[in-house]
Amino acid sequence: MSSLLHMRSLSRLSFDALLNFKPNSINQVKQLHAHFITNAITSPSLLAKLIHHYCAFSSPSPHYYAYAYTFFLHLPSPNIFLLNTLIKCLPPRSSILVFADWVSRESLVFDDFTYIFALGACARSPPSLWEGKQIHTRTLKQGVWSNVLVQTTAIHFYANNKEAGLARLVFDEMPERSSVTWSAMIAGYCSQKGRAVCYARDALVLFRAMLVDNCGVKPSSTTMVCVLSAASQLGVLETGVCVHGYIEKTLLAPESDVFLGTGLVDMYSKCGCLGSALCIFGRMRERNVLTWTAMTTGLARHGRGKEALGLLDEMVAAAAADGVKPNAVTFTGLFSACCHAGLVKEGLQLFHTMQSSKFRVMPRMQHYGCIVDLLGRAGHLKEAYEFIKRMPVQPDSILWRSLLSACKVHGDVAMGEEVGKLLLQLQPQQSFADFVAASEDFIALSNVYASAERWEDAETVREAMKMKGIETKPGCSSVQTIGESFSMN
Repeated sequence: MSSLLHMRSLSRLSFDALLNFKPNSINQVKQLHAHFITNAITSPSLLAKLIHHYCAFSSPSPHYYAYAYTFFLHLPSPNIFLLNTLIKCLPPRSSILVFADWVSRESLVFDDFTYIFALGACARSPPSLWEGKQIHTRTLKQGVWSNVLVQTTAIHFYANNKEAGLARLVFDEMPERSSVTWSAMIAGYCSQKGRAVCYARDALVLFRAMLVDNCGVKPSSTTMVCVLSAASQLGVLETGVCVHGYIEKTLLAPESDVFLGTGLVDMYSKCGCLGSALCIFGRMRERNVLTWTAMTTGLARHGRGKEALGLLDEMVAAAAADGVKPNAVTFTGLFSACCHAGLVKEGLQLFHTMQSSKFRVMPRMQHYGCIVDLLGRAGHLKEAYEFIKRMPVQPDSILWRSLLSACKVHGDVAMGEEVGKLLLQLQPQQSFADFVAASEDFIALSNVYASAERWEDAETVREAMKMKGIETKPGCSSVQTIGESFSMN
């Protein structure tokens, strides 16, 4: 398409057929655009496809967003269909800016899809709570709030912006709910990082309410994937088995659906039933990178490091047929497996292999952290310290905490003191999360001193905590009985 021959023959081809091919560069999109101009193409569906091609190159290079928007602005008669296409296809932050721009212009009347795509952009680019609330308000004023899809998108938006309470308020006030609505609320609970166990329990309670609801809406496979995620976070095997049984009876065999199968592998491994996870994994007809990663992480969690590394070899062998390759998360699970099994040599070799031409996965902070943990657990404290110093990126506090913990375990007080003091100076305490982290750092340094029977130094650290008003974060224990689980501080 980029050659002159292609340029000359373009007029003899169907524009619709040509636009179905994916351009390889922004220059090819510009060539298509030029022929749109010279051939006076005004079909909305064809213009929408050209907008889509422009937007496809907006993510890696944000300034390409200007091409798509400039193209839209210079259309002889921009309409709401093309504006919706632009908002839908642009990167989320750009979509919000375009929506805000056309709110101020007041030259087009928005329809339901405009608000759905704008709210969806806010959901995909947290934090964007303020912008999403403004859009929510406009849906009420413009009379489109009654649309189930608008309300469902609002649930997704609030949940992604850590406002599960507001999401639930929208859900409770809906007179009509679809299966997608129930799935959005259950998934919203499962996506909350803080108080994850409490929200997972809320998700399962909501699922039970869905089953007994009189509206006749049945859970879909998407709903069940969310429910499996909630069961995984709770770690209660009996609940997970019941969910598995419901899937088998009402939907389909889990091995026929890659997402359900992956959810079951993850749930069983997190609930301590690795045999069932391996059984499901072995029966699955299709596996994606999430499936392999879930199984690898499950083996790592149970200390079966060599089997996890063997799974990587199977994945590489299967890649020739299914094209699935390990990603950064897969390698995190493999490094974790090496840590739990004490496979220092294998872990270091894997760290170098992941960057090779075979995988081309660049190390991230969590990978560096796994190597520090691997070396620290094996007692190679000096090597871990030197590894951190040689990192091409600035190490975060988690890496230093990992090394400090290893210093305490192996009784290296000198290095522990150095690392502990470095941690205390690393960042100021500004938020509640910072105070919790600082509390852990003070206690870890105090424990290093206590393990060496340097009681005066340990007391000095504790006094410094009191002076700064930093309190110890209370621990929590969970006891599971038949049908119930109790947490105690």
